[in-house]
Amino acid sequence: MWFWLAIAALLCWSGSDLFSKIGCRDGKDKYSHLKMVMAVGVVMGLHACYEIFVNGVEINLHILTTYLPVSLLYILSMAMGYLGLRYIELSISSPICNASGALVAILAILTMGESYPPAVLIAIALVCVGVIGLGVVEYQEDDEARAARQEIGNFKYSKSWLALALPVAYCILDAAGTFADSLVLDKLSLTYVEYEASANVAYELTFLLAGIVCFIYAVVIKKQKLVPRMEAPKYIGACFETVGQFAYIYAIADTAHLAMSAPIISAYCAASVLWSRVFLKEKLSWKHYLCIALAVIGIVIMGVFDV
Repeated sequence: MWFWLAIAALLCWSGSDLFSKIGCRDGKDKYSHLKMVMAVGVVMGLHACYEIFVNGVEINLHILTTYLPVSLLYILSMAMGYLGLRYIELSISSPICNASGALVAILAILTMGESYPPAVLIAIALVCVGVIGLGVVEYQEDDEARAARQEIGNFKYSKSWLALALPVAYCILDAAGTFADSLVLDKLSLTYVEYEASANVAYELTFLLAGIVCFIYAVVIKKQKLVPRMEAPKYIGACFETVGQFAYIYAIADTAHLAMSAPIISAYCAASVLWSRVFLKEKLSWKHYLCIALAVIGIVIMGVFDV
């Protein structure tokens, strides 16, 4: 089952990227990212209830509060990512966001004295070069050339520091969450598999709370209307995100095949780039694609070593 679970995680998370982009790219809706958090909160909350009341996953106040800092880092990173989708192509945003694994490895080296095989160090360098290169290429691109290549997709994105800062913020916050996640396991008296299930439910319940807070702010206070046609892609993306998270947990739980499942899952940003090209008609320059290729190769190599 590990293979099909890994494929499911890859397809679902890349599908989540695609539909989240569709749901958040309207520049006229300045609350689209909060509505996306609402959608994910609703779907994850329903799944958490299923896990608790049907599958009997252990959850209590101690687990919720212990995992709360990790949950908040993940949720804040995702909110930054959703906001960033309003300002930049998914083809560029997804590889930058998924560079968080390289950042985690750097944090581990600097703070915990971790040592990695030479291949991992090369992978970290590839990701860093690819992401930094994307930023340089994106910012130095001629305005006329940018407008010409964006014409096919019928969405214009202007050169902006915010466009790059938001996916970078996602990367940093997600890396901090992953790093904190590795520290929390020692504080809970659970096996690895039990921890993954309980931590995921704690994360989903916290996301539900975040969704309720966003609903109160965006809909109740700011009087934003929820138009079904505009909100549907957000909920489809939220379903893909939740199913992908579920598949990921059980794919990596099969530790005997982790060396094969991890690189498959880590390649989902490459699928996101493909979907953006096919369905969103995003077109980048060869320099963009070169930098994306370097980052994706590095991410997949780190997946092989489960970094």
